[in-house]
Amino acid sequence: MESVNSPIASELRKTALNAVHRRLGAKMVNFGGWDMPVEYPSTGGLVAEHKAVRSSVGVFDVSHMGDIRVRTGRTPGGALTAVQHLSMNDASKLAIGQAHYSALLYPTGTFVDDVIVHRLGDDDFLLVINAGTREKDIRWVRENVKGFDCVVEDLSDAYTQLAIQGPRAIDVMRKLTDANLDGVKNYWFTHGSVCGLKDILIARTGYTGEDGFEIYVPSDKATSEEVWTRVMDAGREFGLIPCGLGARNTLRLEAKMALYGHEISDTINVWEAGLDRYCKMDKGEFIGREALERAKAAGLKRTLVGLEMIDRGIARDEYCCCSEADGAIGVITSGSPSPTLGKNIALAYVPPSMSVVGTPIYVEIRGQKYKAQVVPTPFYKRPKMATATQVVKTA
Repeated sequence: MESVNSPIASELRKTALNAVHRRLGAKMVNFGGWDMPVEYPSTGGLVAEHKAVRSSVGVFDVSHMGDIRVRTGRTPGGALTAVQHLSMNDASKLAIGQAHYSALLYPTGTFVDDVIVHRLGDDDFLLVINAGTREKDIRWVRENVKGFDCVVEDLSDAYTQLAIQGPRAIDVMRKLTDANLDGVKNYWFTHGSVCGLKDILIARTGYTGEDGFEIYVPSDKATSEEVWTRVMDAGREFGLIPCGLGARNTLRLEAKMALYGHEISDTINVWEAGLDRYCKMDKGEFIGREALERAKAAGLKRTLVGLEMIDRGIARDEYCCCSEADGAIGVITSGSPSPTLGKNIALAYVPPSMSVVGTPIYVEIRGQKYKAQVVPTPFYKRPKMATATQVVKTA
């Protein structure tokens, strides 16, 4: 995903729901080259949307995301081999109907993009990619599977993708589908009827730190608007409201979910980003593996930490981090007030020697140093019983 602070331009791409967002009075911004809603002032704006997802349910239009299918070529097995070569997680461990977080890496061990890999069949995979990196990702995949027996399809424009997120998301979905949702665990998916549409992909995934579902429906305007209306109608009794990409950003920050161009990029490697649990070095060859071995042997020079402001002030993206006595030691990657915690929080890259919980870090804001401290992450973790919002800090 990309930053949400660029001005609108006439050449921006639009999802099939663009007119709906404008009728709802959404504040629209350039989001990775797309004209997207950042918030809906008529229903309370960013903070209200954030709190709705934490306490009940909200719906996001995420149709700007990209989708790449990698499937069997002339003989079975080629698609799996290609996905294993392209991505850092171990796709061979996925069952049919299961998904996992992974990444496409450069030979340097840095990020082309982070992706969600879905196993559709024995030798059939769907990679969900970020909006602002769509074309780059598709080119990268095509160029790097030329020696493999597989077929690559760009399905990015085939779907309208809605993310229904929050503890009441399952109650909304039960009114819309005949699929057995109780059998779909987190990071699994199924197919079923949704709003009368047959064979719709329903994934229990999201980017908010809450339970939720993402549905993939045909991308024509009439179908997309009909499904949006029926989702809104089904969710009315649970307080469902439309949510923009501003709330999506604060929700993912509280849950310490990486944002491309911020916590991960083509200059940041897997170890620095703290994503080693998703990088399966023992699975065999994949792009970036050799560089990651060298980087691990050399040791970390920076690492990603969570910060909580002690002094009054908001640590914004790209602000400088300092020690009390010295100059710059690091940089803020993402920062915002936290609607759930009622505190100002941030993620930052700092030297490993300053990553211990409780370490004071100073953030330079308009030429002045404001005190913060390193805290455990994620800042927020949803309760196991989704009956109330609860903040749990874990190491």
